[in-house]
Amino acid sequence: MAGLGQSRPMDKQRIVVGLSGGVDSAVTAHLLKQQGHEVVGIFMKNWEDDDDSEYCSSNIDFVDAASVADVLGIEIEHVNFAADYKDRVFAEFLREYQAGRTPNPDVLCNAEIKFKAFLDHAMRLGAERIATGHYARVRFNAASQRYELLKGLDPAKDQSYFLHRLSQQQLAKAMFPVGELHKTEVRRIADEIGLPNARKKDSTGICFIGERPFREFLNRYISKAPGPIRDERGRRIGEHQGLSFYTLGQRQGLGIGGLKPKGAQRGAGEHAPWFVARKDLETNTLWVVQGHDHPWLLSPALEAEDASWVAGEAPSAGGYAAKSRYRQADAGCTLAEGANGAFHLSFAEPQWAVTPGQSAVLYHGEVCLGGGVISRAG
Repeated sequence: MAGLGQSRPMDKQRIVVGLSGGVDSAVTAHLLKQQGHEVVGIFMKNWEDDDDSEYCSSNIDFVDAASVADVLGIEIEHVNFAADYKDRVFAEFLREYQAGRTPNPDVLCNAEIKFKAFLDHAMRLGAERIATGHYARVRFNAASQRYELLKGLDPAKDQSYFLHRLSQQQLAKAMFPVGELHKTEVRRIADEIGLPNARKKDSTGICFIGERPFREFLNRYISKAPGPIRDERGRRIGEHQGLSFYTLGQRQGLGIGGLKPKGAQRGAGEHAPWFVARKDLETNTLWVVQGHDHPWLLSPALEAEDASWVAGEAPSAGGYAAKSRYRQADAGCTLAEGANGAFHLSFAEPQWAVTPGQSAVLYHGEVCLGGGVISRAG
């Protein structure tokens, strides 16, 4: 289609790439250099409270990023965004947890750090664009004269969910070269050109927490407030450590076994797994149910707030697809817009463990339209 596509020919540009030390951003820098652009690498340090601990890989990641820059023959700069991160991302993360919700800091980190603080810094360096190793795509729609955010071509790696709060101004400056590739191809290219991190495993976990045990990390910032764990019949079956430490749909770490009703046959379902179904802040009660498909875990609708739409305005009411959590299949839904950045989604099929604080992200085919923060399950 004429006028569409990030891959259309462009003049040589100065492009600043966020080099994380991982293989995706390394191949991103390589691809742009191959296209003849002037490429500069920036390593973002976003966390420094305990970066000498066994769980924080920041120092190792910088060594990897510097090695990549050396192999590719590009400059690399180490930039500290830790103060911005603490103010704009981590403070909000803690506020949400203290309010009993489960936030998604990666969404906030992209909107506030990678495509704001990092973008501003890159522009000061004389960059025309920035690029990251995200699995997503950008295209300019000539008909609407707007930029569109598209899913990455590798369905197993698509990260458009985490980028849904990006604006027209941010997308106009953003490039995601690996979004056009499958992960296997990215690893193959890295191997072929001899990148030192070609086999490095993908990072998991929240950007600033790394691989550390989550409850242990949160404990430093949020005080414990133990209370009862109750089943759907109201029986007290255990004690929780504080509602902030649990999320809806959670199965591990509840510290409760199966309950055997009086007179029940041995093996009569008493060992079905327990799941967190509700959190009652007023009574400090954690409600749990047995079985993945228990009705308490299924929601036909959701309410969301603080909407951010890629086009700069809300899509019209009607039928779309949505994800209420990452790695979930797109679910058919109907959008109804509310006031002050709120919206309502009703689903064709009930959705599992719809969690306040997480993002509800809307799609029209491969186009990510934006989304909002879930305020409650319907």
